[in-house]
Amino acid sequence: MKRFLALLAVAALATSVSAGELKWLTSMDEALAKAKKENKLVLMDFTGSDWCFFCIKLEKEVFSTREFQEYAAKNLVLLKLDFPRKKKLPAEQEKANRALMEKYKVRGFPTLVILSPEGKELDRKVGYGGGGPDSLIKLLDKHRPDAS
Repeated sequence: MKRFLALLAVAALATSVSAGELKWLTSMDEALAKAKKENKLVLMDFTGSDWCFFCIKLEKEVFSTREFQEYAAKNLVLLKLDFPRKKKLPAEQEKANRALMEKYKVRGFPTLVILSPEGKELDRKVGYGGGGPDSLIKLLDKHRPDAS
């Protein structure tokens, strides 16, 4: 019985963060408030989710992995700033995304911008060359507020 309960607990943990469950915010104000409250980094993802080859590859090879999802749940507030071509965003969202794209001088997709809990830019990564979640997690770990 104890073994069954242990296996059940492991299974519950393993499925607690499954593909697509990451909570991506779309409001900078909401992301910064949450980051400050929880003392977490903000990871801004400037993406063309339905047309940008490398954005789609980043989603599939990094953001959809269990490794990244578990890391993000513990350490990040995620902010997606999408610039789709097929899907129409609400005008207000499109305007807010464009303003942030200009503010952070984003010139290509995907661009990941790492912010401190206070909103200060710490680092950025432009493009995606493959390799899965490891290199991104390593970059994020350098900036974590709780890292010593």
